[in-house]
Amino acid sequence: MTRLTIIVAATLTNGIGQNSRLPWRLSKEMAYFAKITSSAPDGSMNTVVMGRNTWESIPAKFKPLPRRLNIVISTNKQYELLPADATVPAAPVYLHSSLDTALARLSHPEKLEVLIHRSFIIGGASLYRDTLALLPTADSFVDRVLLTRILSPAFEQCDVYMPDFLSQQGSANGLPSWRRAAHAELQEWAGFEVPQGIQEEKGVKYEFQMWVR
Repeated sequence: MTRLTIIVAATLTNGIGQNSRLPWRLSKEMAYFAKITSSAPDGSMNTVVMGRNTWESIPAKFKPLPRRLNIVISTNKQYELLPADATVPAAPVYLHSSLDTALARLSHPEKLEVLIHRSFIIGGASLYRDTLALLPTADSFVDRVLLTRILSPAFEQCDVYMPDFLSQQGSANGLPSWRRAAHAELQEWAGFEVPQGIQEEKGVKYEFQMWVR
């Protein structure tokens, strides 16, 4: 089974975006995202799986995300990930036309040029929804959510929301319950020191959380 980790920053009402971009610019939070998605043992690499809109929201100079294997999902099989005259990318990047084929690639290490350590789902909303709906009996399953909970302000202008994953549990839908991990457990899994408690940056208060099932 391929275990998937969702990583997301979301408000208390699960807002994650506005006008196809993040409603906030938090350098320390972005540094956390970069470190946790790129940290892997020598000889291996993490995968970041994203939809086309998320890919397009990344500044050109950072595409593909370095030190990570990038997988982009778009129903347009002719979608051009990089300009035709682009130099050889600094990190591997693949285009897939569906979540199923992307997950099939992750399930077959021989189809990848590197050993995969961890696989992260980094957005957007529809990809979060589809991966959260995967059942424990599937070949791939989300067993962890790294949530940066934006506590204030409310960012009521958000126009994109992720599913309320904490409500998607219980025997009624065949999914196990979520448990918030202790901070020490988050740090141990991350492999580096993660700031504890409420953080504040540019007037925005947030907290690093990990949920597991």
